[in-house]
Amino acid sequence: MGDAGVIDWDFAARTGARLAPRGPRTSRYTAEAVTAELADASVRAEAPVREVTGLADGLPVPAARVLDRPEWIAAASSSMRELMAERSGDGDGDGGAFLGGKPGGLQAGAMLAFLSTAILGQYDPFTGPNGTLLLVAPNVVAVERSLRVRPSDFRLWVCLHEVTHRVQFSSSPWLAGYMKDCVSTLGDGADEPLSALVSRVSEALRNREELGDGIVGLLRATQAPAQREALDRLLMLGTLLEGHADHVMDAVGPAVVPTVGRIREAFDARRTRKQNPVQRILRALLGMDAKMAQYVRGKAFVDAVVAQVGMAQFNAIWTDADTLPRTDEIEAPERWTARVLG
Repeated sequence: MGDAGVIDWDFAARTGARLAPRGPRTSRYTAEAVTAELADASVRAEAPVREVTGLADGLPVPAARVLDRPEWIAAASSSMRELMAERSGDGDGDGGAFLGGKPGGLQAGAMLAFLSTAILGQYDPFTGPNGTLLLVAPNVVAVERSLRVRPSDFRLWVCLHEVTHRVQFSSSPWLAGYMKDCVSTLGDGADEPLSALVSRVSEALRNREELGDGIVGLLRATQAPAQREALDRLLMLGTLLEGHADHVMDAVGPAVVPTVGRIREAFDARRTRKQNPVQRILRALLGMDAKMAQYVRGKAFVDAVVAQVGMAQFNAIWTDADTLPRTDEIEAPERWTARVLG
């Protein structure tokens, strides 16, 4: 998936929409009420997020898009096509030749179909002039029913997390370009000789500790040094963004979300519950387990730094790429504090 030419994203969107399971059964009235409440919650969440973070003061509040699963798949396909096409310089987004584009589109569509059942919300910094906040209504309904939590509180709680991502990017416009540069660097290694790839994998298998992070470790082992560094930067950024959003969700507290404690307890239990073998394999292949680890590690990092220096000084982290946490600092927040804050 390094070049736009190997993925037919239109075909991926159509395939994903056909493969995606239907969401939970709801009446038309309930579906419309959920859509309206999520749209409203995405606006109401902005003020407490800005108050807790101290970011994005005075910036506009763009409207969120409340979607079903096929609509999310279409939006995700469009965003991925733009990101990949920009790297390859292929502005028409046609996905390349049939033999290249259709198989890649089929694979991407299957991946998006699976992800469409798990995504509650997502901030897309690459679509529109101010990015786009996406909320997947059927998934929110499915989870709130499964957890048996108060729907209005859960919907606002979800929006607090996703709005935090919007605030992160809108207050630090350089973040989107930084992500694109990392993705571009990852793609630059796609045409290297196969012998070099085999050599690195063989070396990693001999040196087993490199594979300690499962699928992420294997992915790192297959990368050339420049690509491995780009992957590490993306992983650290993702860990920061997710951990910061989780910190904000809890920091807002019961004054805004009365049952926040009950929601956090139920949601954390859901994250760690046992799954059937097929689900575990899919989650590993798609990196979803690594993403769960990002929430935990990232939140611990943010909690520790904010407890030590306060949110105002923590916000130095959003200055530029040099102030982002490094791989050796996520588990040792005091190293980041000493390096960045002195």
